[in-house]
Amino acid sequence: MLLEILYDGVELHREDKILFAKFLIPHRVVSTCRVAGGPREDLSHIYNHQSCEPAGHMSNMTRIAITDPLEYRKRICDRHGLPADTCATLGTAANMRNACIETRRFGDLGVTTVCTGGVEGNAGRVGDPASVVETEEGFERLPLTDEPPVAGTINMMIFISRPLIPGAMTRAVVTATEAKTAALQELCVNSRYSAGLATGTGTDQIAVASALTDRKALTSAGKHAKLGELIGRSVKAAVKGTLGLQNNLTPSGQRSVKIHLERFGIDREGIITAVRGYLPEDSGLLFRHSYSAVDGDPVTVAAVAALVHLEDKFTWGIFPETCRPEVMGAYAAQIACSVSGDYTKMTAYREKLVPNGAAAGAAGLLNLACRALALGFADKWEIEE
Repeated sequence: MLLEILYDGVELHREDKILFAKFLIPHRVVSTCRVAGGPREDLSHIYNHQSCEPAGHMSNMTRIAITDPLEYRKRICDRHGLPADTCATLGTAANMRNACIETRRFGDLGVTTVCTGGVEGNAGRVGDPASVVETEEGFERLPLTDEPPVAGTINMMIFISRPLIPGAMTRAVVTATEAKTAALQELCVNSRYSAGLATGTGTDQIAVASALTDRKALTSAGKHAKLGELIGRSVKAAVKGTLGLQNNLTPSGQRSVKIHLERFGIDREGIITAVRGYLPEDSGLLFRHSYSAVDGDPVTVAAVAALVHLEDKFTWGIFPETCRPEVMGAYAAQIACSVSGDYTKMTAYREKLVPNGAAAGAAGLLNLACRALALGFADKWEIEE
């Protein structure tokens, strides 16, 4: 099925589990593809193929993609009538029907990003512990890895209506990667491998293609150039759009106490159990039944988000550890106030929570946040109507 024609230079098609771009005019391409990757000017197609389901599925095609990418390309191209020798391959577990296509223009300069993505299982922060090491014999699992990484990939195909010099092509990859990371930051996507916010997934892939026309080649794709702006806006919108479709991941859906705390090693049941530990039995049971209302309350989520961000600041060394008790205790008091609705108790909450704010690390943060939630909930219904 023909989806769209871009600047009379590219046809976008979707069939079954593949989304492919057919070049109508020559393009300069740079990509991370294992086959036909790097800088190329001889490609006729780029495609994105779903080789498996996002969870609990290792198909035969996925195994071939890992062990023999040339054979993988041949089989996919043979099935869809594409010329394998001039195709570059992106692979994923994401559904092609959840692809998002976003175009941004300025005059005759157009940038289109075609993106698929999923981050629920494989989102990570750059520098997180690796799971494999590549040797002459192939990839070997590192001994400290508990489980293999699960599916989750952000794939981007970016099409530019003007020619770019080779250096600008490389810079376009950098700009697009920054935009992807900015989208994940704005969505508060957690790393699945550390207590940090995600900057991508462990298997992200990208292909950038610029039309080889008779126009003068552009020399800059950085943030100061209009091209860089268009790449950034197109990529951010496409990444957010596809994650909304694939993972139901939206800004409003991230308004959750649990989502902001889970990268420190706690889930819904863990929060409920921890908070109930600070409450009388009846109040604790009420908290369990009322958890969803507390979890999604905008003011409470804002207070928890502020506390989590401060924890990041201490981790990054922006604030000295000697200030941790008063800083963390004071902002934990905001959580208690937001739950109780009584800001006249700010000083009292602060006095109770500052001593608990001294403990560094994930356990200290979680203990402080859950204690603050309990303090506020205990006072919410103190006066009977």
